[in-house]
Amino acid sequence: MKLARMPDGGPEIFHTLQGEGRGIGRPSVFIRASLCNLHCTWCDTDYTWNWTDTPHPHERDNDPSYRKFERADQIIDLSIADLATHLAGFPCRNFVFTGGEPLIQEKAWLELMQALDGDGGARPHFEIETNGTLLPGTGFLDRIDQINVSPKLANSCVAETLRRKPDVLAALAATGKADFKFVIGSTADLDEVMALASAIPLPRERVFLMPRALTIEELRENQGPVATMALAHGFRYSDRLHLRLYGAKRGV
Repeated sequence: MKLARMPDGGPEIFHTLQGEGRGIGRPSVFIRASLCNLHCTWCDTDYTWNWTDTPHPHERDNDPSYRKFERADQIIDLSIADLATHLAGFPCRNFVFTGGEPLIQEKAWLELMQALDGDGGARPHFEIETNGTLLPGTGFLDRIDQINVSPKLANSCVAETLRRKPDVLAALAATGKADFKFVIGSTADLDEVMALASAIPLPRERVFLMPRALTIEELRENQGPVATMALAHGFRYSDRLHLRLYGAKRGV
């Protein structure tokens, strides 16, 4: 499996509190996959896709300290057996598959879930964080416990034909396991969510609005307006607890 590589050379696997969505505050072990099929301009895990040989823009391009990433430096390959052994060392059985876009490697995640199910410990709880453009197969959907879907809006600067897959979103909603989390930075973003939630449709109690923020300052600026939007329209509000606790850095 291709995982994101930490600066120390190891895989980006870490024990922390879930910072977003329904499970906020829950102790979890995150496993971050490399690779993504989208290229959001505000992405805070751009080291999983923004390689030196790609043309994709990022909002930090004008920052003199920012550079695209060398692909070979940012990816580490682990076998499922080695990954399962690594995960056995954590005092936690809630696992979150994140990225990048983890469903690019769906088969490997299913094999990992099977390995962890058979390791003799308590039954693990499995979550995945996905952008809602790829529909996993029945075997994966049957075993996954929670699907945290983050459909991308126009503010991502990704072409609508790439980021918007209504049939996939409808199928994920039909599982009863999916929440839908939207990054909100303006009233235009809210209008887009309202239209999408009506068209699919998405249950409002399963829709989370989350402030757009790469820094704690941006979070403080945007949290009030986004919370007001959620309250006014019957959506749920998602904080970014990890940003408050640890700041914008890897492995937290």
